[in-house]
Amino acid sequence: MSTYPNGRFVWFDLMTSDVPAAQAFYTSVVGWSARDAGMPGDYYTLLSAASTDVGGIMPIREHLAAAGAKPTWMMYIGVDDVDAFAARVKDAGGVIHRAPEDIPGVGRFAVVADPHGATFVLFWGNGEPREATPATPGHVGWHELLTEDLDAAWAFYSNLFGWTKAQTVDMGPMGLYQTFVVNGPQGGGMMNKPPNLPVSFWGLYFTVEGSVTAAVERAKEAGGQLLQGPHEVPGGAWIAHCLDPQGATFNLTSATQ
Repeated sequence: MSTYPNGRFVWFDLMTSDVPAAQAFYTSVVGWSARDAGMPGDYYTLLSAASTDVGGIMPIREHLAAAGAKPTWMMYIGVDDVDAFAARVKDAGGVIHRAPEDIPGVGRFAVVADPHGATFVLFWGNGEPREATPATPGHVGWHELLTEDLDAAWAFYSNLFGWTKAQTVDMGPMGLYQTFVVNGPQGGGMMNKPPNLPVSFWGLYFTVEGSVTAAVERAKEAGGQLLQGPHEVPGGAWIAHCLDPQGATFNLTSATQ
């Protein structure tokens, strides 16, 4: 049995209404390569950065589409006991959207949400967890929570996963931005969401090679939209907020404009 360090971001995937179109879009914009996962009875596309599998794409299930589910990126947080952590999420006021179950030959997972509705996946894998390489193109360079209550959200996640506070940035009228540290070089931030956003959610920043502006242009040429940016953030990175052709939000980051 592998030992997963609790609280480390270990995987991400996209649920979308058009897998082939999404695959073509993101391989062009981010530079991933893609291949079928070969899972019997399931349709799952693996995304790779160089020779490392980093994420995947799958279709929105019919019952979820019927319930109004839209294309969205999901992040997986590693734990050593999915069932125990799912129970802790519920006890802390969160919700279990999909009860713990096995992925044959891969691991065990549960889809949950924090008390303010931001969804994420608890995951334990059969193999060793991937090493975090946030500055490497094709990997997730940052994880960001927009929430209804920053203080309550921090209490929930820090108690659940043991995350520790790093820098607190005063964003003026937008409030405080709390950065945090996970095991190793991983990190992220959280802040109160703007009033125009209807729900709390986790956002992912994909590191791209070279200029973030060039990546934005690739996104627009492939049918995506630029929502905001590019702009520089504390620490010197450049970011841009985007929308893919199927309607999923995503973010790009690079060391250069």
